Amino acid sequence: MRDTKESRLLLVLLIAIAFALITVDIRGGRNSPVDGARQAAAAVFGPIEKGMSTVVDPVGNAVSAIRDSGERHNRLARLEQQNATLKAKLGSNDRNRSRLAQLDKMLKLSAEGQYGIKGAQVIGIGAAQGFSWTVTIDVGYNDGIKRDMTVLNGDGLVGRVTTVGPDASTVLLANDPDFTVGTRMEGSDELGFATGQGDRPLRVELLNSQAEVKKGDRLVTFGSEADKPFVPGVPVGTVSSVDPSNGGLTRILYVTPFVSFTKLDIVGVVVEAPKKDPRDEVLPAKPQPTPTPTVTVTVTPSADASANASATTGQQQ
Repeated sequence: MRDTKESRLLLVLLIAIAFALITVDIRGGRNSPVDGARQAAAAVFGPIEKGMSTVVDPVGNAVSAIRDSGERHNRLARLEQQNATLKAKLGSNDRNRSRLAQLDKMLKLSAEGQYGIKGAQVIGIGAAQGFSWTVTIDVGYNDGIKRDMTVLNGDGLVGRVTTVGPDASTVLLANDPDFTVGTRMEGSDELGFATGQGDRPLRVELLNSQAEVKKGDRLVTFGSEADKPFVPGVPVGTVSSVDPSNGGLTRILYVTPFVSFTKLDIVGVVVEAPKKDPRDEVLPAKPQPTPTPTVTVTVTPSADASANASATTGQQQ
């Protein structure tokens, strides 16, 4: 069709008629006068649209699938790269693996004892002068830490908080000579007081001088009034030697602590005491004794010995 004045007028007229029909259709709703015409058009063009859809949709789906596949591939590639980087970082850093192991062990102990703890890291040690055994940890009153809170790690009792700053605190270690904690013997429940002796075993004074104690027996904290400075049930150590009873009012034992005070890194401050005394539940499982192998020696007589025995028997006859 050529672009003439008549063709332009016809185009404007057709557009006006189309808008009029659309308006009538919208206002008519379900009773629209053009509904019959629309249905007839649908009956005519519907099969054609369906056929075209059958042809076009697989192509569109294939394009979409290829695009999504590419996105998934890129995403997986990025994740694999991130995982590889993380594994390489962890694999090359023994210190991180060690800290994760310490943290996991401490969380297990706190869960068994129902202690609410605030994790911390040792960032400094006390001066050697005056035979003082202290460490500095990287949490303070901004983290909810208060004086006279129990400090532990995955092995057992570390010490107690003595001074608190905004973001750091000082911990008096259990092996300090000024450190004393009430203890309870596993099984027998015998009570006593453990005192630090520096790099030597803890000195424990049992209240019962006739208490039956042997090497290998274990102790936990007895706990303090209002759980400060010590919560109950924290593993303390294992009896390494017992002084002979000399008729005194108390009995002296020496206890090797579960905690190695020269290797402290990840610790936890008990900010919430357990609702009930865990008693011996937090102690690690006792090591099973290694059976002593029994060796039976069977002596097999040699051929020469057998011949000599036969000759001797013949001479006797």
